[in-house]
Amino acid sequence: MEWLLIPFEVSFVQRALVAGVLVSVVCAVVGTWVVLRGMAFIGDAMSHGMLPGVAIASLTGVNLLIGAAISAGVMALGVTALGRSRRLSEDTTIGLLFVGMLASGVIIVSHSRSFAVDLTGFLFGDVLAVGSGDLVGLVITLVVVGTVALLGHRSFTALTFDVRKAHTLGLRPRLANAVLLGLVTLTIVASFRVVGTLLVFGLLIAPAAAALFWSRRITTIMLIAALLGIVATVGGLLVSWHGGTAAGATIAAAAVLLFFLSALLSFVRRRFRSLTPEIESSR
Repeated sequence: MEWLLIPFEVSFVQRALVAGVLVSVVCAVVGTWVVLRGMAFIGDAMSHGMLPGVAIASLTGVNLLIGAAISAGVMALGVTALGRSRRLSEDTTIGLLFVGMLASGVIIVSHSRSFAVDLTGFLFGDVLAVGSGDLVGLVITLVVVGTVALLGHRSFTALTFDVRKAHTLGLRPRLANAVLLGLVTLTIVASFRVVGTLLVFGLLIAPAAAALFWSRRITTIMLIAALLGIVATVGGLLVSWHGGTAAGATIAAAAVLLFFLSALLSFVRRRFRSLTPEIESSR
């Protein structure tokens, strides 16, 4: 039993645990809408689109979160502006911006002597180096995301399932979509310090997707996704401590593993239910 508790007696692991829990809850709320609306590609593009801003901030000594926020904001505005074009599909515009921003970031970072270290830190984060300031930022993010999600729940639901009805009810689906995109941006910017841009996508998508196997109610999906994210955080930190693996990557891998486990258990459950009537009829 000691092997479960020993890692969390260390202060930096305790901070990592708190940060992971906060990120899990934020990602559960926003990730549910991302999964339900089929916005996974744009989430991935947003996470990588921050690289130019982070690279410039790193080279100039500016706070990385400021650089990430500016770059993500440019990416979000670009997606919104180009998305109005009737000649290009949304996937095409997102793909073009994704590649352009990522390539620009790599070019900028390549001028740094610590290119490999900077890029690795950006992509994979360092959850064990999270400080009290990062935790405060995550708490603020959680409050903002929770408040906006609560106030916009009706609009987001209508936007997800029936855009025409949203128009009819005067819920302004375009505005709702822009706000939702803003929540995705905020979540990624606030979380990349913990698990990196490459891995925050895993916490944003995997728990929410896994929760879909167990519920169809939006609030319940968010709750299950948050619990799965927390389990992935605790499990990832334990494996990282005892196995000497990268903490952020291990947490993200645990989240993806929970998705496949949920898919398997859901399949077994459906299979058992389909066989039950046959067993009873044969008696």
